[in-house]
Amino acid sequence: MSTDKSGEGLKDAVQRKGSFGQTLRAVGWSFFGVRKSAEHEKDVAQLNPVHVIIAALIGVGVFITTLVLLVQWVLSSGVAA
Repeated sequence: MSTDKSGEGLKDAVQRKGSFGQTLRAVGWSFFGVRKSAEHEKDVAQLNPVHVIIAALIGVGVFITTLVLLVQWVLSSGVAA
C-alpha cells in the first residue's frame, strides 16, 4: 500500500466544496440520529472532513454548555430540593 495514494485521498477530501453551514446542519442532525440515507451519502461526497471535525467540536461545546446551564437553572429554581 502506497502512502502517496492515501495522501492524495486526504488532499482530495480536504478540497471538497461543501459549505461550513451545510456541515453544521449535517452534524446537528447527526446529534439527533435522524438522517436519510440519500442525504448521508450526499454529505459524505461533499463535506470537508476538517469542517466536520470543527463543527462536531462546536456542537459538543454547545451541548455541554446547554446541559450545564440547564442543571444550574434547575438547582437554583429549587425544583431539585
